[in-house]
Amino acid sequence: MPLTFRLHTESSIPLEVDSLKLETLRDQSLPEIEKTEIFRGNQKVPVSEFFDVSGSANEDQTVVWEGNLAKVKLIGAHLTEGTVHVEGNVGMHLGAYMTGGEIRVVGDAADWVGAEMSGGRIHIQGNAGNLLGAVYRGGRKGMRGGEILVEGNVGSEVGHTMRRGLIAIGGNCGDAAGVGMIAGTIFVFGKSGIRNGAGMKRGTIGLFGSGHSPEVLPTFRKANVYSPSFLQLYFRFLSECRFSVPENVLRGPFQRYCGDLLEMGKGEILTLVN
Repeated sequence: MPLTFRLHTESSIPLEVDSLKLETLRDQSLPEIEKTEIFRGNQKVPVSEFFDVSGSANEDQTVVWEGNLAKVKLIGAHLTEGTVHVEGNVGMHLGAYMTGGEIRVVGDAADWVGAEMSGGRIHIQGNAGNLLGAVYRGGRKGMRGGEILVEGNVGSEVGHTMRRGLIAIGGNCGDAAGVGMIAGTIFVFGKSGIRNGAGMKRGTIGLFGSGHSPEVLPTFRKANVYSPSFLQLYFRFLSECRFSVPENVLRGPFQRYCGDLLEMGKGEILTLVN
């Protein structure tokens, strides 16, 4: 049985659980885990005050979180290996700074999912908030590797200053996807907002929503229409991850725009030719 944290008492004040690291939890007994301190606002409280704890992560390296976790922050932060399952909605900073392992969410996630992560995979079956895979304010680089897959809708500034990795959005996306992007790949399969790729240096942004003409900034130059072979590799990978890619997107073709010409101009935006 995997190590399971079940929320038994909801808190109006956010709970920060980054002290619950898998590499430590798998070697601890249940009484030791229950005594581990987490933050409730600016106060430390034991885990048992808000969670029932059962099972063990020693064998399968799996942690399960259950309940309405919308006020629980930093689940899976700094994850290096193993698996984290979240059954329910989850709060901010999910998987921040993670370097390996996998996080799966059956529900919605709040802002800053995968902020400055450098490896591993986050797969969210519901929606996510703003600043997915983004850089923290004052930082230099956002997401540096790994994958973030969101089957629903997301907010604004997805992949802000991302350096490497893949972000795939099954639903709609807010404004400024890939703003300040250094490199990496972002795919949006629903409708997209405005100012996408503003200030991007390199990388690829795919705006693939059908029946929708995404706005492309005037600092991007219209190039060619084609069906690049590398997209098929990405789409095959997403299918292997059980992430649905629309049939019409598989066929293409795609209009390519080069930019942002105010920066290096080596990035590209691909839009579906309807």
